[in-house]
Amino acid sequence: MNLLKPFSQKKQIGNIGEHIAADFLRKKGYFILERNFRIRYGEIDLICKDGKTIVFVEVKTRTNHTHGFPEEAVTWQKIKELVKTSEVYIMLRHLENFQERIDVIAIDMTRDAKVTEIRHHKNIM
Repeated sequence: MNLLKPFSQKKQIGNIGEHIAADFLRKKGYFILERNFRIRYGEIDLICKDGKTIVFVEVKTRTNHTHGFPEEAVTWQKIKELVKTSEVYIMLRHLENFQERIDVIAIDMTRDAKVTEIRHHKNIM
């Protein structure tokens, strides 16, 4: 049974991936501070706390590798957007005393939303 509707399949895949990534990180001991933080510079999928580090997480999910692996979609342009957006987040939340990093969670799943692999790339910069 295909749980994904064709009309909004890309958005649904992204939302499912973000839920999977949040659960994955929680199980690893991360505390989710915020989801889908948006400002005019960009968006950060998940913002977490890992010990004394604030972690900004980009989640990429794919149901096939026709256009490459999910993590390959994180371009330098996207990284620049993440850096700028994370700087604003740190300033707005007064978190200047914390360490920070940017991670990528890459998720492979089937069209019926069954996860086949999760890869966690820490500190991508």
